[in-house]
Amino acid sequence: MKRIVDITASFSGLLIAGPLLIPVMVLVWLQDFKSPFYIAPRVGKDGKEFNMIKLRSMVVSKDNSGADSTSSNDSRITSIGRFIRKCKLDELTQLWNVFAGSMSLVGPRPNVKNETDLYTNVEKELLSVKPGITDFASIIFSDEGEILVGKKYPDLAYNQLIRPWKSRLGLIYIEKQSLILDIQLIFCTILAILSKKNTLTWIAKKLHKLDVEEAVITIAKRQVELYPFPPPGTEEIVTQR
Repeated sequence: MKRIVDITASFSGLLIAGPLLIPVMVLVWLQDFKSPFYIAPRVGKDGKEFNMIKLRSMVVSKDNSGADSTSSNDSRITSIGRFIRKCKLDELTQLWNVFAGSMSLVGPRPNVKNETDLYTNVEKELLSVKPGITDFASIIFSDEGEILVGKKYPDLAYNQLIRPWKSRLGLIYIEKQSLILDIQLIFCTILAILSKKNTLTWIAKKLHKLDVEEAVITIAKRQVELYPFPPPGTEEIVTQR
């Protein structure tokens, strides 16, 4: 049933989003006459790598600068790229990955191999399902770029501040996944565009009903400053990346 929903929804989404995506693609191409797409290698189910399709938001010659995590003030991001990231348009093109079968609408966000190589044995469970366009973590940390602003080492900051909770939320989804939960998360992803505050309130209540530990619920509310914390499966905070 999940695959049927993925195929139907992704195909419909591509048709609906087409009138918006095509003009943006043209604008991306016009800025440097390069492909409007960025093919991002990611690790999917069972550790198999696949190419995730994204609208290009960075300068071509600098896309591969060595950093895997990107802050919102990264000099590589183009002017149209900032619009793409702010409106999450690069995620709409991933509907093609869903239609093709390498991703699902809902599931833990796919990561680069440099990150999955750091996974603890507990975190490796994240690779037991297809990665998704949205889940609890992608909504809660939709401002990931802003979180990393000003960080000297964004990859390290990601591993200390975001990864510990993102992984826990991904594992929670895998344990509690259902078609109803998927539909709720898709709806919340849309709602978050209009009111992230109300969406986070709903997520916190949902996590409470799912009997999730209080520390995760507190972070999900995003009312406290993020702090370095160990990823699931270890008691040590990441110190190198």
